Order: sequence, then C-alpha cells, then structure tokens
Amino acid sequence: MVINQYFDHTLLNPDANSMQIKKLCEQAMAYKFYAVCVNSSYVSLASEKLSGSDVKIAAVVGFPLGACSTEAKAFEAADACRKGASEIDMVIQIGRLKEGDTDYVKADIEAVVKAAADYGAAVKVILETCLLTEEEIICGCKLAAEAGAAFVKTSTGFGKGGATEDHVALMKKTVGNSMKVKASGGIRTLQDALTMIEAGADRIGASAGVGIMEEYLNRR
Repeated sequence: MVINQYFDHTLLNPDANSMQIKKLCEQAMAYKFYAVCVNSSYVSLASEKLSGSDVKIAAVVGFPLGACSTEAKAFEAADACRKGASEIDMVIQIGRLKEGDTDYVKADIEAVVKAAADYGAAVKVILETCLLTEEEIICGCKLAAEAGAAFVKTSTGFGKGGATEDHVALMKKTVGNSMKVKASGGIRTLQDALTMIEAGADRIGASAGVGIMEEYLNRR
C-alpha cells in the first residue's frame, strides 16, 4: 500500500498564514502526498509553490458552514480553479438537506460541479456527517452522485465530530464504485488512517499527515 497517495495534506485554520501554507506545500512534496487542501485565498500561493511537482491542489468552497448562496459557491469554485485548484471540496447546504429540500441540495451541488467541470476539476461533496442521521447521509450521497460529483466526504473538521468508521462504511456502501469516499476530521494516527481505508475511504484529509507518515515509515 502506497499510503502517502491517500492524503490530502490539509491546513484550513482561520489563522493559517502564508509561511504555514508554504511549509504545507513543502511537506506535501517531500512526502509525495496526493494533494494539499487549502482555503481558496491560498490557492495562488500553493500553485506557485507546487509548480513542477505532482502534488495537486484541493480548495474548499462554502467552507465550513455550507450556508452561503449557490451562486457564491459556484463563483468561489471557478475562481479557485482558475488559480490552480484541480479539486473542489464543497460543503452542502446542511439545513436544507435536513429539512428534506433535496431539489435545493442537488442544484447547489450541480452548480459547483458545472463550474469546476469548465476547468476539468473534480468535486468532493462534504456532508458533515456528525450533523446527519444515517438516512440523511444516504440521501446526501445519492444527491451528490446524481449531481455528478466525484467524491462524497465526511466532514469539514470544524463540526462537533469528524470521520467515523461506521459513516465511511455507510457512504461506501451507498455509492459503491460510482463515486469515491474521502474521510476527514479527527484522523491523527496511522491506525486512524488504516481504519478509514479499511472501511472504504479512497482519500484521507488530515492535518496530521506528516506524523502519520513518520509512524508508517518507522513501522516498516
């Protein structure tokens, strides 16, 4: 298993600064992570720092609440793609999903998928599973699939809970081979990462990627 390629090396803290983003990119190149995941205002900096490397850039959109307008999400996605993002991690409109407004949620995702598709970028749909019932998680996965997204993702990491083994397994069971699953939030150890991968995660979002990799390399 080439575990480093599972990781989106992540820094989304509100007080993250340019020096920290540069260090994030340097670490991602050193450990050959799949991508870095940053707020959209740092995409240009990450693109400059990662130029010539194989590390991709994922930008979060509508983050972390998902409650901004669909138009704002689509604009943010297109702007991030123009500046170098090849993946977009968008937060769904959680309240709309919970009240059963599936038409709104699907259209919200579709708008971001369309904006990203103009640049060949893939979209990951963040469900914030800690706020959802199992039925709502299943519904969110199905809506993301219908809207053309490439991934469903567990969490922002800013909610009341992160990824769980059960939620990842439920998401994978729901989407099957039609989509991929990203586990994020609270993944801090090698065992955490391996548990999520075993449950069906195709990608891991973590700020602790360096520590996890060191644990992995030291165990071999």
